[in-house]
Amino acid sequence: MTNSLGPLKIPSRRVKPRTTGITSMYDIGMPSQIAKSYLDDFAEIIDIAKLAVGTGYVMPNVRKKVELYKSYGIKVQFGGTLFEKFYSQGLADEYINYIKDRGIDTLEISDGTIDIQLDDIYRMIDLGLESSLTVLVEFGSKDPEKIISPAKWVSSIQNYLGRGAHYVITESRDSGSAGMFRPSGELRTGLVQDIGNEVDIDRVLFEAPTPKSQMHFINTFGPNVNLANVKPNDILVLEAERIGLRYETFGINDRF
Repeated sequence: MTNSLGPLKIPSRRVKPRTTGITSMYDIGMPSQIAKSYLDDFAEIIDIAKLAVGTGYVMPNVRKKVELYKSYGIKVQFGGTLFEKFYSQGLADEYINYIKDRGIDTLEISDGTIDIQLDDIYRMIDLGLESSLTVLVEFGSKDPEKIISPAKWVSSIQNYLGRGAHYVITESRDSGSAGMFRPSGELRTGLVQDIGNEVDIDRVLFEAPTPKSQMHFINTFGPNVNLANVKPNDILVLEAERIGLRYETFGINDRF
């Protein structure tokens, strides 16, 4: 895609449909007409739309919104919290039929709010794969005071990928204040490096809700790192950052 933009020598970006270099946009109540305006301009650089928190459950005309995204070649998923709510009420199996009925083919499994036994997470991965869904497993706690060791992060990501999950999402919340981030909003850069050293990052979807964190991931892993929880207003500037068109990523050509 980017090589056809003009004469500049810039890092190569994967083209859609892509499995790396994914940008997942965070949709938390964006009206359909506004979403359509974004898609008219930016659909080429958006891969996934996440109807976050529990908004997919209460959204009027949710099927219409899902179809809007899909008509532009964008996958749609509900946030992991909705899965956890179903699970907490003994409805985890029903959740798969629930999302498929709404036209969604991507399942996010998470335990950031409640504790879920590992065997149950494995079982849901298996059910999702048997249902021909793209399976994402989110790891990390939404509790800003809960610190998980780097070794646990690495082993959990490896286990979920080994079980068959297509991607593992690293928890950060939309605020960047938990999971991969300290409560102060500081990214745990040592943890990022540990994951990069031990895990196939092409199968990790890093939640990066702030421009500063997005640029850190780009500078660490290159222009085709997978990034999630990207706010709609940051979509275009993120694409420019990926190919070195901002001060903080200007030298990326020399490293990737």
